Amino acid sequence: MMRAVFVILSCFSLHIASAQFPNVVYINVDDLGYRDLGFMGSAYYETPNLDQLAAEGRIFTQAYAGAANCAPSRACLLSGMNTPRHGIYTVANSDRGETRTRKIIPTSNQTVLADSVYTLAEMFQNQGYATGTFGKWHLGDDPTTQGFEVNVAGSQRGNPGKNGYFSPYNVNHLPDGPEGEYLTDRLTTEAINFLQANQEKPFFLYLPYYTVHTPLIGKEDLIKRFEIKEASFGQDNPVYAAMVASLDENVGRLLTEIDRLQLRENTIIVFTSDNGGIRDVSYQDPLRAGKGSYYEGGIRVPLVIRWPGEVEPRTTCDTPVSNLDFYPTFQGILNIQLKHQQPPDGVSIIPLLTGDEIAERPLYWHFPIYLQAYNSKEDGGRDPLFRTRPGSVVRLGDWKLHHYYEDDSIELYNLREDLGETLNVAERYPKVKNKLHQLLVDWLEDHQAEPTFPQNPDYDHAFEQRRKAEVFQ
Repeated sequence: MMRAVFVILSCFSLHIASAQFPNVVYINVDDLGYRDLGFMGSAYYETPNLDQLAAEGRIFTQAYAGAANCAPSRACLLSGMNTPRHGIYTVANSDRGETRTRKIIPTSNQTVLADSVYTLAEMFQNQGYATGTFGKWHLGDDPTTQGFEVNVAGSQRGNPGKNGYFSPYNVNHLPDGPEGEYLTDRLTTEAINFLQANQEKPFFLYLPYYTVHTPLIGKEDLIKRFEIKEASFGQDNPVYAAMVASLDENVGRLLTEIDRLQLRENTIIVFTSDNGGIRDVSYQDPLRAGKGSYYEGGIRVPLVIRWPGEVEPRTTCDTPVSNLDFYPTFQGILNIQLKHQQPPDGVSIIPLLTGDEIAERPLYWHFPIYLQAYNSKEDGGRDPLFRTRPGSVVRLGDWKLHHYYEDDSIELYNLREDLGETLNVAERYPKVKNKLHQLLVDWLEDHQAEPTFPQNPDYDHAFEQRRKAEVFQ
């Protein structure tokens, strides 16, 4: 559905190396953990092409997803709005897990990004960019209704399904290739075709690979290579390692084609993940927990940005940033101001790209629902039955506060001293706790997301305690 959007020039100015607005390639890997790359410290996974990309750009060491699992994180990125505004909190239903272990009735969940949302793709499209998406969409049936001219393999589907990493495929909007063709290879080929077709005009290429999402399926030759490699700090799955290696190879293919087409100097490359990795698959220590949790392992993600002439190579940035920030950042790069009823929840990080600073600000997460455990003994969550229970989180500076609604409990951590979130210091620092909690209360009120939950009549305390005890028998 088309919507009228009024565009006026903003007063913001930025030196751009070319008279043409820069091309943008946004690579959004699915469930890639914070430490699952060589340049992020892994000794097990092999990522030479991504390591080179990191050397040519800026690594953001404290980058966050707007949510801890697939669909809400993508909605945050594409809309620039936090979860209470777009209403997508999870995949499918919000009352996950055994009903007798849930004390409250969670907030209902939306599964489709509303057509009324003015997406990042529409922003680029209305500025004359060619727009294409190649891979997982997960926000509706067809992204061509929301700003993408080209859609390959994007639908409501969240993973490629049984045997789905090899052709014949299970995903929509993707004709089968030769039998045995690997999905990550095919998506890259399609993205390269888009580059070649649009090299004479600015383009926004969104590359949300299905990899490394389950089911874990890699190429046999790569699996064999990692089967004989020594494990390292909880990273030891040869199939997952093979998937990471294929990802790296294909990013290398894409970057080589950008160079061949002489597009490097005017192309911004963003490489990141949609959320944290699954801890049962790959440890992210010292980060606690993984995908679905609002401890650091679930929301902290790798992030590299390369922009020749603007971003200094071989640099790092320790300022906390969020994928919510890309919406206003690209708006600033395009030098426009959008007149619509869609309040942004991020800030432009252009100063961080060019070596300056941004003002310290709080980051917020709201997840008023349940996500059941993957592996109760491995997840590292707050309790063994759920990756997370309904709660909200705020980070400001070194401090991070969790508020869980079932028992109205507060957890406070100093991430500089305790990155693993092992020691709750809420009672030791009451002033800090009260300050951050009030920030959270005010933010929830501003977003019309005050936490009021009916009690679940099916909840059974004795049953819940038995289930917890059974986990560790």
